[in-house]
Parts: sequence; structure tokens; C-alpha cells
Amino acid sequence: MSKNIPLTAAEISHLWTSYMNASLTKGVTTYFSNKVEDEEIEPIINKMLSMAEEALPKLTSLIQKDNHPLPNGFSLEEDINVSAPKLYTDNFMLEYVLNECALGMNYASTALSNSTREDVYSYYSDLLANFNELHRTAMNIALEKGIYVRPPVIPTPDKVDFTKKQSFLAGWFGNRRPLAAPEITNLYANIKRNALGAATLMGFSQVAESKEVKSFTLRGIEIARKHINIFSELLESSDVPVPMGSDSMVTASSEVSPFSDKLIMYHTAGMIVQGIGFYGNSISTNVRRDIATQYARLIGEIALFSEDGANIMIKNEWMEQPPRMINREELANNN
Repeated sequence: MSKNIPLTAAEISHLWTSYMNASLTKGVTTYFSNKVEDEEIEPIINKMLSMAEEALPKLTSLIQKDNHPLPNGFSLEEDINVSAPKLYTDNFMLEYVLNECALGMNYASTALSNSTREDVYSYYSDLLANFNELHRTAMNIALEKGIYVRPPVIPTPDKVDFTKKQSFLAGWFGNRRPLAAPEITNLYANIKRNALGAATLMGFSQVAESKEVKSFTLRGIEIARKHINIFSELLESSDVPVPMGSDSMVTASSEVSPFSDKLIMYHTAGMIVQGIGFYGNSISTNVRRDIATQYARLIGEIALFSEDGANIMIKNEWMEQPPRMINREELANNN
């Protein structure tokens, strides 16, 4: 009987997005697998690739079982050029996998909590475990190589304390209190994500074929660096060390693109959406008003950036429409 239960809107939404992301990941990691040189990082790349390859037929079965159309996604033939020169360093590839695993665990857990049908629930349960295992392996290698920078350590308090004044929430005027641990956590993580995003976009900007796409990625780099500076100043104001990004994660390759402009735009759009989500989560766990205001302002800025990217994708017919409710009014008018 469970096989006859239709997919809910949440389930088809997650499956559709998972298929798109798996096809993108397969393409990107296929290219990485052909370029990686470090013998310790290569198995990590290949594991991520095999996860994407194994996910696609499973997702295809789940989607088509309910007669939903399969997304086009991305293909090795149309969107990937494995013969293109090496665009990113091996260390970048390792950090890329670490970030993808963190995002994958977050997305799988969300999809899992929204799933009710047994086969969908089982799929995301297994996916969460797989991302968790690969993340642990990749992190251990990154720690051994000195690539992974641990979050800051704060002094151990002598006792539990309680907030006694509303000034604890303030931040615009007067003396600002030192940052609380949740605020440090989010600022630090958002700096690291923006640094990786800037490096990713730097590579994209060097190889994008369309002037419009190139200009869009360059604008994204400026925004990411601006946000890094804002978050860094907030950390430094409380004497918290700031994680440092590196332009050396990108090579000087610029003649041949390993990725189609369609893939570049979809990947960039995904990073923007993730950034908005993480900033929103940062607001929810933030206490100081001035920091919350900064996040709200920056969300507005990248939302406008996201809209410009969507317009580019729509104009070039690169944006696939996710499953949606039927338009009853349109059906009635057609009849």
C-alpha cells in the first residue's frame, strides 16, 4: 500500500532539488577527479563522485515512480570539459568537498524531517549517513594537512551567569559587549563560506564565455569580499581571530572553461540561496541588535543579486522550473 502513496509537495521538491544538485556534483567532481594530483585528496574526490553517480538512478526511480518528469539537470557532454586545464588547486577541491558535505548533511536532515513515505525517508536517511562519513574523512585529512582552520576558542567561564541588563542586546551606542559564542560561531562560519565562494567565483570569472556571466561572477566576488570585511571587523572588535581566505586556491587558467555558463550560473545561484539561508539562521541565533541589522541588510543585498542572476538564467533559458501546483484558472480558460 505504501507504494501507492503519492509524493507530497515537500518530497517531490526535495527529490527534484537533489537530482539537480547530484547532476551538478557529478559534473564538477568528474572534472576534479581528472585534475587532482594529491594522492590523499584523490580518494575523497572519487568518493564524492561515486555518491553522485549512485544517487542519480535512485532519484530517477523515486521521481518517475510517481510519473513526475525528470529534470534535465547537467550532463558531462554539454556542461563539462574534462580536457580543460586545471582551474582549482587540490586544496580547493578538498575544501569544496568539505563544504558540500556540510551542506549535504544540512539538506538531507531537512528533507528527512519533511519525508513521510518510507522509500523517500530511507533514501535521505542513508544520504545523511554517507555525507557524515565523507565529511569526517575529509576533515581528518584537512586537519593533517593543516588546511582546515578550527573555529576560535574562547576562555572557560568560572560559573553560569544570567543577563541582567537590556544593554546585553544593544550594539549601536555606548559600549558594545563582547561577542557571545553563538555570534562568533556564525560570523566565523559565514566568513569561511564567503571566502570559499569568492574563490569559486574567481575561477568561474576567469573562464566564463559570456560577458554577462563574467560580469555577474565578478560582482559576486566583490559582494563576498565586502561581507568578509564586515564580519571580520565584528570579530576583531572582540579580539577574536579571523579565518583567512587564499587566492592561491585558483590557478591562472583562463583560456578554456571546464564548465558551461549554464552550470556556472546555476552553481552561483545555489551559493546565493545558501548564503541567504545561513544569514537567516544567524539572525535567529543572534542577540546583539547591530549584528542582526547587518545580517538583514546583507540579505537584502544578495537577494537583489540573486534576482539579477535569475533574470540572466531566464533570458538564456537555463532555469528549469521546479514542480508546481497546476493553474486552475488557466485550465478553465483553455476549455
